[in-house]
Amino acid sequence: MSSLTLDAAEEIVDAALKRAQSLGKAVSVAVVDAGGFVVSVRRSDGARPLTPDIARAKAYTAAVMQRPGKMLKKWQESQPVFFSQLSQLPGAAQPIMATEGSVTIKKDGEIIGGLGIAGGTADEDQQVADDVLESLGYELELAAWGVAGKPVPNAETTETTEKTEKTEKTEKTEKTEKTEKTEKED
Repeated sequence: MSSLTLDAAEEIVDAALKRAQSLGKAVSVAVVDAGGFVVSVRRSDGARPLTPDIARAKAYTAAVMQRPGKMLKKWQESQPVFFSQLSQLPGAAQPIMATEGSVTIKKDGEIIGGLGIAGGTADEDQQVADDVLESLGYELELAAWGVAGKPVPNAETTETTEKTEKTEKTEKTEKTEKTEKTEKED
């Protein structure tokens, strides 16, 4: 069983702050363990005052929901009432934030924590988190929510595939209806 040590958390935080600085961004970085408990939080010089709290909530979400915030976004959009109530549960230590910059920390097939980045744009926060975890040898692939088995390589790929399948189905339906209409006219 793997666990997230303070040294590992500090390594992630240091790397994230350096990566964000290379993009010209002042961010806050939070790392929590698998239970959502804070291991390390740091706010870089110039980062806005609220960013440490946002980073903690993003890290907490990725750990306790066991999926990156970006992957949870579609679920949140389809069930907003459910998601709004998650943060109200008695055991919820932080708000649940299904957004970019909230990434699950996974090593040797086991979820060991969450990483939260706050201070850049949503895409920048996500880029920093993904770049850092990948460079440090953590796994970024997770199975789709509620699906056992093969990991989903990337939420965008899944979304694109779903849109393509939906478009193909719509086109097929329209073609069938057109054929039926033509047959009736003959």
